[in-house]
Amino acid sequence: MAANFLFSATQWMYIHSSPWDLSLALLALFVFRCINERLTNKGPMLWPVLGILPTLFLHINDMYNFATRALSEAGGTFYHKGMWLGGAYGIATADPSNIEFRDLLGDGIFNADDELWREQRQTVKAEMHSSRFIEHSLQTMQDLVHQKLLKLTEKLVESGDSFDLQDVLLRFTFDNICTAAFGVNPGCLALDFPDVPFAKAFEKATELTLFRFLIPPFIWKPMRFFGIGYEKALKEAVGIVHDFAEKTVNGRRDEISKHGRLCDQSDLLSRLIEMEYSGQGKKVQFPDKYFRDLCVNFILAGRDTTSVALAWFFWLVHRNPEVENRILCEINDILSLRETQTKNGIIFTMEELNKMMYLQAALSESLRLYPSVPNEVKEVVEDDVLPDGSIVKKGARDGFHMGENCLEFKPERWIRDGKFVSENQFKYAVFNAGPRLCLGKKFAYMQMKMVAASILLRYSVKVVEGHDAFPKMTTTLYMKNGLQVTLMPRLGKATAA
Repeated sequence: MAANFLFSATQWMYIHSSPWDLSLALLALFVFRCINERLTNKGPMLWPVLGILPTLFLHINDMYNFATRALSEAGGTFYHKGMWLGGAYGIATADPSNIEFRDLLGDGIFNADDELWREQRQTVKAEMHSSRFIEHSLQTMQDLVHQKLLKLTEKLVESGDSFDLQDVLLRFTFDNICTAAFGVNPGCLALDFPDVPFAKAFEKATELTLFRFLIPPFIWKPMRFFGIGYEKALKEAVGIVHDFAEKTVNGRRDEISKHGRLCDQSDLLSRLIEMEYSGQGKKVQFPDKYFRDLCVNFILAGRDTTSVALAWFFWLVHRNPEVENRILCEINDILSLRETQTKNGIIFTMEELNKMMYLQAALSESLRLYPSVPNEVKEVVEDDVLPDGSIVKKGARDGFHMGENCLEFKPERWIRDGKFVSENQFKYAVFNAGPRLCLGKKFAYMQMKMVAASILLRYSVKVVEGHDAFPKMTTTLYMKNGLQVTLMPRLGKATAA
């Protein structure tokens, strides 16, 4: 009886319904779902069928500010999902308690897990924290700042033209990480601004990789298989990056094979390659891919992160002259302890950099507002419940977004009794936290202090009037339009605020 009734009802609807009726019914269902979603979901709008994708594309040019507002309005945590059948779903959070617990990067230290990650971290940590590497890093940094960076700024001041400071900083950090970590200077920071294919390919690869997090696998995987669209461009960019890394590794290996050992070399790659030789001269071969992936990961960590951090720092300092004045007072107080006061010949020592407490506070505050890696995404291995009660399912992508609800640039929040005081690493996860705390954190601060102090001591950095600085939608927080500035030589010391 029930089956006959259902058949009759279906037949009646088929006879008496038109395509317009079906369209109106689907529209009504769509509107009902949207209203229900808006009333019940505390996070960003999740559209029927398309999930969060339309919301993301509506805010594509203001993604990070949008995410900050959404997390604030949702109380710190919200659920999200992607396109129907896309398989993307998860949770985004800014609650510190919730995080206490491969084409481009390959099996490098950022991607590796379990034993592979533990092996790489222990090996690299021992070398990076050695006094030999720290001294080598400081020396290469001093040389690059005074022999390249400051010569370039002198030329730019003489020309009187504005220039993209972000581009200059990217060139500096690229040369710096390659020299310190690999013993190779690619010459990116030359006076004629040479075109470096690797640098462009690396930036393109990191940008295009992000699309795989936004586009469902059933779309990007066929594109990768057939080599079309952005996947073709990504493959080409990754190829250039890997080729550079492989040539760098092979070059160091050839030198070791020719001369036996590189005992006079202090760069990280040479030291790690030397570990292939035991005390008895027996060679233990690491796979070429091991060192290639390590190089790519270190370039990502050492080039993009500190350069964009410095770009945002100089932008914030320009907007906050009282902070700039306090930084200058601190630098001048430290330099007053020297016997000679010639500004152009000043090369900061490690001891002087360590005394720059307020500068470190300003850099930390800049990173709080504009973290170089603005979000962290992990995939859940097993169903779990976060400390705040949020339920996460196996396969979900969980993102931890940096920053607090306070948008004020206030370096003083980091100073107590005249000393710099670090925040809990899970609350201030700019350098990651826990077992994956960034190994290069000390190197990054040393590099940022050296560059910031050397430039601010000599120049006032002025952002070109009308230049709009806002984030670019990629894995690293680049300024979309760069940072157009002019440099004005300083005439004297800073005065007290």
